[in-house]
Amino acid sequence: MWNQIYDPLGNAALSTVAAALPVVTLLVLIASGRVKAHLAAVIALIAANIITIFIYTMPAAMSVKASLLGVVVGFFPIGWIVLNVIFLYRITVETGRFELLKRAIGGVTTDRRLQLLLIAFAFGAFFEGASGFGTPVAITGAVLIGLGFSPLAASGLSLIANTAPVAYGALGTPIQGLASVTGLDPYILGAMVGRQLPVFSLIVPFWLIWAFAGWRGMTAIWPAVLVTGVSFAIPQFLISNYINPWIVDIGASLISMGCLILFLKVWQPRELWLSPALPGRDESAATMVAAKPIDKTPLTQAQLWSALLPWIIVCVVMLIWGTGAFKNWANSIFTWNYPVPELHNMINKVPPVAPKPTPEGAVFAFTYLSFTGTGMLIAAIISGLLMGFSPARMIAEYGRTIKLCAISLITISAMLAIGTLTRLSGVDATLGLAFAATGVLYPFFGTLLGWLGVALTGSDTASNILFGNLQKITSEQLGLSPILMGAANSSGGVMGKMIDAQSIVVASTATNWYGHEGSILRYVFLHSIALACLVGVLVTLQAYVYPFTAMVLK
Repeated sequence: MWNQIYDPLGNAALSTVAAALPVVTLLVLIASGRVKAHLAAVIALIAANIITIFIYTMPAAMSVKASLLGVVVGFFPIGWIVLNVIFLYRITVETGRFELLKRAIGGVTTDRRLQLLLIAFAFGAFFEGASGFGTPVAITGAVLIGLGFSPLAASGLSLIANTAPVAYGALGTPIQGLASVTGLDPYILGAMVGRQLPVFSLIVPFWLIWAFAGWRGMTAIWPAVLVTGVSFAIPQFLISNYINPWIVDIGASLISMGCLILFLKVWQPRELWLSPALPGRDESAATMVAAKPIDKTPLTQAQLWSALLPWIIVCVVMLIWGTGAFKNWANSIFTWNYPVPELHNMINKVPPVAPKPTPEGAVFAFTYLSFTGTGMLIAAIISGLLMGFSPARMIAEYGRTIKLCAISLITISAMLAIGTLTRLSGVDATLGLAFAATGVLYPFFGTLLGWLGVALTGSDTASNILFGNLQKITSEQLGLSPILMGAANSSGGVMGKMIDAQSIVVASTATNWYGHEGSILRYVFLHSIALACLVGVLVTLQAYVYPFTAMVLK
């Protein structure tokens, strides 16, 4: 057995600096734009191994095995989702269905700002609720690039939009993960998150359009933005507090999409915003994708259903794949659990991160049938066959998709290797303890701890599992509500989703904008920090200031 060490240098500040080096290395290399993302990820992974072995004294064999486990987990399930989403997108392009989809969306509105509300925010929230784990960014990024948005706009704005729904993603998986490590009721945790995030469900649509079109461009369509935000925020609060945390995103997104489409039948902006670029950022020929004029000829009923068919199939399949009943059935048929030898249950998480020495599991669960990516592949195959694709042509297209995504899959696997290694070695716990030492300011910095967890792991679920118990222990020591701080970990974490390296690579892959991950990171970074700090301010008010304290569940 090897016990994790959280202050290997005997000085909290120096240990925190050492723990931060791998992620700082990764982000700096990507943001510089001089190092390709896959090379940056490999360099950061090497740095992480050096730190865990020589500073944290983790046995070298364990460090290497933890990295390899992360590489495999990076492909299954994350890379598997990306690969099959891009495959579906390419099929719809090849069959001409995507052109019909563009015309269908153009029939609702040709205004780029309104298209963002409909696709990036509302449509993306549906896929976050149904499947999560990179699916919404992959799908909305591909759809936006197909509509003629510039690569930076399609990538960056998809990431900004995919925030407020994340805490309830994949049918409430982050809430369930948080409950599993804290022992708190998932219904109460989900309800508490539902007393934080609806504020940001109102803010994010305004923020999204402001990031794209500026203040004047945003205020020109404020009625539509308000309808989108209110029609999402109110159901998000009601469903999370009075029904359950599992169907929050699906219910809220469907209501929001319906309300926006109905509203646009009676209201349109005075001036249409037709540019697909981010003003002042990517107007140059080097970064623009030429926007083909959308054919405004009304679709026939048959054409409309033909355009929507692949996405209806995806919605149905994702809803089935997201249910616990299906997962249990699928896993009973096909499950292969591989406990990594000399790693599984051979590492102890110790106080103060855990109440007592607790073995860390290191199991690769190959539940192939229940993987979200498998559902996406099945949806793509069904769609392709119904659209007239022959099996031979489909296989050839899949081969081209693998070639297209190869570098991105390597990058995602390397980044998940860093996340897995830092979790098993206790490196990320060192960073968490640094946040926990902030005393009276803990509600603010504890919220940023959730943000950091998602930035490190790429998953609100993983962040909740990683830091949930630490939030509970620290809040109880400080006399704060563990329910408040557990929820804050999840609510703060959603704002880290837009800067985690995994999501950035998914966005660059979906938009076919390889090698520009640094540009995407630089664009979204300040948005991520600012929104996370606003969540921190709200949580601090809920901790100390009436009437916000009345919102806290006991």
